[in-house]
Amino acid sequence: YGNFVDDLRVYVRGGTGGMGYPRLGGEGGRGGDVWFIAQERTTLKSIRDRYPQKRFVAGTGANSSVKALKGEKGKDCEVHVPLGISVLCDGGKQIGELNAAGERFLAARGGLGGSLATNFMPCKGQRRIVRLDLKLIADVGLVGFPNAGKSSLLSKISHAKPEIANYAFTTVQPELGKIMYADYKQIAVADLPGLIEGAHANKGMGHKFLKHVERTKQLLLVVDISGFQLSIKTQFRTAFETILLLTKELEQYKEELLTKPALLAINKIDLPCAKDNLNELMKQLQNPQDFLHLLQEEMIPANTLEFKDVIPISTYTGEGIEELKACVRKSIDEEAEQENEEYRKKKLLLLQTSE
Repeated sequence: YGNFVDDLRVYVRGGTGGMGYPRLGGEGGRGGDVWFIAQERTTLKSIRDRYPQKRFVAGTGANSSVKALKGEKGKDCEVHVPLGISVLCDGGKQIGELNAAGERFLAARGGLGGSLATNFMPCKGQRRIVRLDLKLIADVGLVGFPNAGKSSLLSKISHAKPEIANYAFTTVQPELGKIMYADYKQIAVADLPGLIEGAHANKGMGHKFLKHVERTKQLLLVVDISGFQLSIKTQFRTAFETILLLTKELEQYKEELLTKPALLAINKIDLPCAKDNLNELMKQLQNPQDFLHLLQEEMIPANTLEFKDVIPISTYTGEGIEELKACVRKSIDEEAEQENEEYRKKKLLLLQTSE
């Protein structure tokens, strides 16, 4: 995965409480807490580099004394983490998530100070191992098999400069780019490592890739018009088969992914035989049910993806790129409008019921 870190195991421990003072009934201070705080421009890699031990321990509470019968609370330990983090316990169960800047999560609570209830003996803080799991947050996620031209497309529509080479797995780490519009609106696009058949079963970089798709608002499928073949040993797939296979992979990983709004970009339209292939593909997409008999049963998804728009493009000549940017913008705006409409309806309902 190159230098990209999207998963980190860390040890967290709340501070021990302070000693009580039995003779005068003094209470020790509580131990400090360990907090995760979401902050922009932070990466898991920077946390790992700064804290190679990956241990976060809060301060001990102050002991009770004649001068200060109530001991002071121990110092909290604050760890800045990137946006889009899920916090999992060591068993894999999600215990919290941080999506917006400034959000806080209590990772380990400090122990109580010594008091009458504890026989003036301090308590130890909570300790556990947690996993920080990053899922990129973007408006649009690019989905496609290797070599479909996702990286080239990202570099064409945004200022991102992904490394591109001429072999199958060209993208080794997720890339985030931003499409800039004339009215200064920005839309974040994530290019994720190429899926392969069997990714849902964690082949290739299966789950590492698919989990990032969960956080994107919309999907943009990128398909090579001339079809796709990973290697000599694997079967050649036409563009139509590629679309169905991608749908199948998404469906088998998590069915909810298919409910996201989706666009389809058909790339490499500048190739000699592209026009005929495109006409055929459009026919197949209009009535996909009529062509399913051409495929083996295990390739057919239970539900097909409904595409809001199908845009033929060429990342080589630049054909269709502006149209694609306009379609992405339109789709995102429509979704936002729909969300606002639902929010307004909810508010109205609440007002009516409260009256």
